[in-house]
Amino acid sequence: IDQQWVLTAAHCIPGRNPETWHIKVQLGQLRPSDSDSVQVARIIRHPKYSLENEAKGGADVALLKLEAPVRPSNLVRWIRLPPASLSFPPGTRCWVAGWGDIAFQEHLPPPKNLQEVEVPIVADEICRRQYGNLIKDDMLCAGSEGQGTCHGDSGGPLVCKWRGTWVQVGVVSWGNGCGLPNFPGVYARVTSFLPWIRRHIHSSP
Repeated sequence: IDQQWVLTAAHCIPGRNPETWHIKVQLGQLRPSDSDSVQVARIIRHPKYSLENEAKGGADVALLKLEAPVRPSNLVRWIRLPPASLSFPPGTRCWVAGWGDIAFQEHLPPPKNLQEVEVPIVADEICRRQYGNLIKDDMLCAGSEGQGTCHGDSGGPLVCKWRGTWVQVGVVSWGNGCGLPNFPGVYARVTSFLPWIRRHIHSSP
């Protein structure tokens, strides 16, 4: 989301003391690799994220500050954040990518190329009908039967086209199964965290 910051899911950061972990971010690679990776200098989990409730408790976002700014290239770009007032109507086709399972308990086979899938935005009231009060205001849902995220995709970006450019509207958080009918994927709603994101990006030493 910036030349030195990555937005991910808080539940991807292990333990109560994330600052003790040594994490690297892979850049510009189609397959998982240790090459072209950058060390993370700082890990900031959202203060409202609950280690007890994990992703289903909400506030499932974290920021990773890279040790050095990233130079843009034909393989590496940063995604725009959406305006605070932006919302997409149900049925809007957006995209999500990841190296997660390709079906329930079915791992991505070698050579493990990065996968992407087009997913429709699901109305909040429909998502709440399926998941009940587990759906918080800072969550959004997207996906349909056979189209969605799976185990291992957590922390990845949900992006939508807006005015000719791509914006990140969600962070892969949780869900029931993988692409099941009536159970879309659940994402952290990026617009809910814009003040927190911008405060850290613009004020962090």
